[in-house]
Amino acid sequence: MSSAPAGLRIAVVGAGSSGLLLALMLQRQGHRVSLFERSGRLRTDGCGILLVKSGVEAVAAAAVPGLLDDLLAGGHPVQRFVFRNLRGDLIEASPAEREAGELPSLLIHRRAILDALWRHLDPSGFHGDHVLVGWSQSEDGVEARFADGRQWRGDLLVGADGIFSRVAALLCPERRLQYLGDRVWRGVVTDATFCTGGDFFVYARGRGIYANFFDLGPDAQGRGRTHWGFFQEEELPDDRETRQSLLEEGVPAAALAKLPADAAAVIAATAPEGVVANWSFDIDPLPALVAGRVALIGDAAHAMSSSQARGMTAGLEDAVAHGSRRAPRPHRSWRCRPTRRSGFRSCTAIRSAAAK
Repeated sequence: MSSAPAGLRIAVVGAGSSGLLLALMLQRQGHRVSLFERSGRLRTDGCGILLVKSGVEAVAAAAVPGLLDDLLAGGHPVQRFVFRNLRGDLIEASPAEREAGELPSLLIHRRAILDALWRHLDPSGFHGDHVLVGWSQSEDGVEARFADGRQWRGDLLVGADGIFSRVAALLCPERRLQYLGDRVWRGVVTDATFCTGGDFFVYARGRGIYANFFDLGPDAQGRGRTHWGFFQEEELPDDRETRQSLLEEGVPAAALAKLPADAAAVIAATAPEGVVANWSFDIDPLPALVAGRVALIGDAAHAMSSSQARGMTAGLEDAVAHGSRRAPRPHRSWRCRPTRRSGFRSCTAIRSAAAK
């Protein structure tokens, strides 16, 4: 649904990595892009990302001069994967596979990715403090409505507003979050000894990952940094207030004690402001990702477990797919079908029989 006739008025809701990349590509095609974000500014908080090779390739495919160089400068290639059990015993260690001339998988802070995209974007199209509450469309256009009463009207609207997408809730009312069984903490800590040289450590439990650590390289002051993630299996509380209060807690001491002492010490040394926590969710494949003038990309379209290291990559791939192909006529109806792409579930928009 992307590069239709030049000069379209296009709204992108959500200024994460997929929304930024799509807005950037559409701006370069001459469209009038409005990028709406619920926060008052670009939100660059977060932790480390393993951006797998196909995600880096998606940025390269966007063909924005200088963008790939900025991305590569902001992170460093993963060199080795090391798997251990909870006693610290080695299960397997293997180098990251990379053919000559191939782009690498990157260990990189989320902030570095967003900053790289922002540097190439025309910021006049960014509109912070816009909380979408609804949208509607007709043959003549699409209208977005925001919590403070402001409205936008144009030709196309793209929901890049994440797993809790308001655009998706209206496009696919049947969309439901599926709880994956974990409360997840992530953090970044100053550390120059535990995890270095492009290493990615995984501590495995019987049914999957218990914790991971990877080298983030030096910060602006030249100090080494380690990203970590901690996954605890538990029931999801029924009420939202309890869920939120639990996310404000640190990793429970009893759970942390199951890790080897050196790994546990890295987590324990992290300042509270360097930690984020979430409940883990994904969604089942949706019956539609495009309806008339409205489309979904990224986690709004196909949220998946963070342990797959595919979420951001899938969103970047979506942005490139929409931002580099000629759009259908906006009034056409579309449906979608589940497909396999690089090992994760997604959807491919196809014309419905009614639209032919």
